[in-house]
This record gives sequence, structure tokens and C-alpha cells, in this order.
Amino acid sequence: LAQVFSCFEDSVPPHFRQTPVSTTTPTNQPEHQQQKQQQKDRSRLPAPNHQPPPAMAAPGESQVVAGDTAWVLTSSAFVLLMTPGLAFFYGGLVKEQNVLNTMMMSLISMGVVSISWMLLGFSLAFGDGGGQIVGDFDYFGMQGMLDMEGGVWPGTGLPPLVFAVFQMTFAVIGCAIISGSIVERMHFGAFTVFITLWSLVVYAPIAHWIWGPGGWIEELGAKDFAGGAVVHESTAVSALTLAWLLGPRSERGEDQAHNVAFVILGGSLLWFGWSGFNGGSALAADGTAALALINSYQAAASCLVTWMLIERIFRKRWSAIGAVTGAVVGLVIITPAAGFVSTIGAFAMGIIGAMLVYPFFQFTSRIDDSLDTFPCHGISGFFGTMLTGCFAMEGGLFYGGGFKLLLAQFVASMAVAAYAAFMSTIIFLFIKFVMRTRVHKDWEDAGLDELVHGESAYVHSPTKSYSSPTKSTHANQESDSSTSESEASTSNV
Repeated sequence: LAQVFSCFEDSVPPHFRQTPVSTTTPTNQPEHQQQKQQQKDRSRLPAPNHQPPPAMAAPGESQVVAGDTAWVLTSSAFVLLMTPGLAFFYGGLVKEQNVLNTMMMSLISMGVVSISWMLLGFSLAFGDGGGQIVGDFDYFGMQGMLDMEGGVWPGTGLPPLVFAVFQMTFAVIGCAIISGSIVERMHFGAFTVFITLWSLVVYAPIAHWIWGPGGWIEELGAKDFAGGAVVHESTAVSALTLAWLLGPRSERGEDQAHNVAFVILGGSLLWFGWSGFNGGSALAADGTAALALINSYQAAASCLVTWMLIERIFRKRWSAIGAVTGAVVGLVIITPAAGFVSTIGAFAMGIIGAMLVYPFFQFTSRIDDSLDTFPCHGISGFFGTMLTGCFAMEGGLFYGGGFKLLLAQFVASMAVAAYAAFMSTIIFLFIKFVMRTRVHKDWEDAGLDELVHGESAYVHSPTKSYSSPTKSTHANQESDSSTSESEASTSNV
């Protein structure tokens, strides 16, 4: 084979050529040694399926990696799908006369935040000329994104616009998360203005601190793989702040999910979308993406099972909503650590996280956090960030790294929480100065779907009887009379 290969040596590309191998076997060796030598000679030849190594791109040529680009494009679609998933998750938990209003708060985030991100948000988050606190205006309106060296975003094999749209989906889902604390009582217009300003004033600077070039938390050494602090902590603290400023609902205490099937559907879509949320944050189709993916699944699974066992022990039931909540909590906990910990570490984080977070869902606070957004995303995000400091394979406490990383994680969490709470208060007070932020009590009692959107989620929705908060007593009497006649007729039958 070596002799045949040498006949075609001149026609073989240079990177296939190897140092000539001597195939002459001394005749004075035993036969078994001759066979062994021939096998050794064959092993030095190129394998039949050997592929040439990738050539380095010449200056001015594209450095885009097709596989990485395809994976991050797919991940962007996954993460965008999480927002409709969140809409179903939240929509199933509220009263049926508020389901459309609740779901629309997620849908409007896909609209206004996508625009604000394209115009200014991305530049504030990832511009490299603004220093350690915030970016600059170099990428305003996506300017200059097509003129980068090699046609890729620095440090990746991705076209800059692919990187930008992937990061945009994080901002969208983050703003949608906020709605969980203020549903059934905040004006839809006021909420729309709030998330537009919040995406620029709160989210973009925090993203720059941790992920942007030269951000001060990144320089501190903190780790946040996919947004435990950037997305979940910042949104949850802002949501809790809004809930406190708005005040409690008029009918607080009557919480009961109107459609558990919606909750299961929404939670399943969130779990599916998290494949891109964490897996895509590797920004490449490589081993880190695979590690993040399996870690996400294992943490969600272990947290779900642990959560159900806790509910079985203390509440004597196997709750469907509890199972979905446990999975989401596990996914939030693993988010900052997905690409930094081992798979067994992710499994342990899910179990530990369920035991740490579950008690916070049992507390009754004076602040009316309608759908438990703060414990689900804020508390879980904090514990996930801190557990990253323990389980990270590089620098983690359990891997001999000492307390340096753990301290950096704590500082990052506290800084994000303080900034998000302060700026959310400023934004809310500004909006309250120029427009009404909370709906009238009559509207709140009647339900917001028909009054705000002129539509109902169900054909026979109870909101039909609340078409106006100023409905006359005569109309109510007629409704009561017709109901009595219907009941009497049914009794006769």
C-alpha cells in the first residue's frame, strides 16, 4: 500500500503527505516480526476518511463557521419560542377573564423590545467604547455590523447579526417575565412603556457589566453562562419592585389556576426553548454546547422530581402545577452554571435548588407577587449563581478554588439586584407622573380581557356578564332572573 501510495504522491495535496515510511523488512527477522512491522507501516499511512485540516482564512476573507452559525440561529428560534410559552404558562395561572391581557403582556414584549434592542439596546449592551458600565452608540440601528473584520463577531465564528438577534431574544423573554408580578391590575399601555424603557436603562447596562466587552463584573471574575443574574435576577427584582409600587390586587387571596393544561403546555415550551437558551449560549456547536444542554436537562429533571416528592410529603398530593414549577426552577438554577459544571454537579444543583427554593413559595408576603415571579426567577437565580461558585469546575469552591469565585458571584448578584430595584422605581415613578399605571377597581373586579382588548379567551367566558363596570342594576336583575328560570327548567327536567 505504501508503494502504491507513493506512486501518486505528486498528485496528493501537501497536507496529505507524510514522511516516507520504510516498508523494507529485514529478511533475517522471524515471520511474525515481519508481519508486525508491516502492520506498523500501514498504521502510519493516512486513514481512508482523513479530511484536511481547515485552512486559516486569509485577511479580508470570511471567518464564519457554518456549523456554529446554524446552531445559534436555531437557538435564537428556540429562545423566541419561550416567550409564547411563558404566555401560556402565565395565562393558565390567572382568572379566565384576564387570560388574554396576561398573554398579551408577553406578546407585546416580542414587539417593542425587539425594536428597542435593534435601535439602541444592543449597542448599549455590547458596544466596546463606553467603558465598564455601559456600551456606546457605535451599533445604533445595527450600523457597522456588516463591516467587522472577518465578517464575524469578535471571539466567535458567528456573523454579527446572528449574535445580535440571539441576544435580542434574551431581552424579549426577560421583559415578559416581569409581567408575572403585576398581572390583573396594571394598565397595558403603562406596562408597554415600562418594559421599553427597562430594556434600555436596566437590562442593557447589566448585560454589559457581565457579558459586554470590559464590563466590571466580568473583570471581577464572576461567571454567568446564560443569564442567571443578567436575565432572571434582574427581571425578578424589577417585577417585585413593580408589585410593591402598584399595591395588591383587590381580590387577592382568590388565586386559582383557571387552566392547568395551559400551564403544562407553557412549561413544556419553556423547557424546550431552554435548549437554545443555555445550549446556544456556548455560541458554538461544540462540546460546551453539549455540556450545557445535558446539564440543563438533568437539573430540570432532578429539581422536578425533588419538588414533587416534597409536595407529596408535606401536602399529600402530586401536583401538576408543582411539577412544572419544579422544572422551571431547576432550569433557572442551572442557567448561570450550564457550561461551567459537570453533569453530576448539575444533577446535584437541581436537588439542592428544589430544597432551597420550595420554602419561599410557601411564604405570604405583603407584596402581591401575583404569579410568584420573584421566588421562581429571583430566588432561584440567586441560588443558581451562588451554587455556580461552588460547583464550577474551574475556580469552584468544591474544586479547590477557595472562596474567590463565590465572593465574586455574591457581589454580582447584589449589584444586579440593587441596580434593578432602584432604576425600576425611577422608571415607574416617571411613568406614573405622565400616565395612569393601574386600572380602575371596577375594571379589576370585572376582568380586563373585554374591557381592555375587546375580546374574550372563551366563547362562554364569564366576562360576558362584566361587559362594563357601570352595568345597571336592572340588567343584573334580568340576568339573575334568567339564571333562576334556567335552573328551574333544569330541575323540572
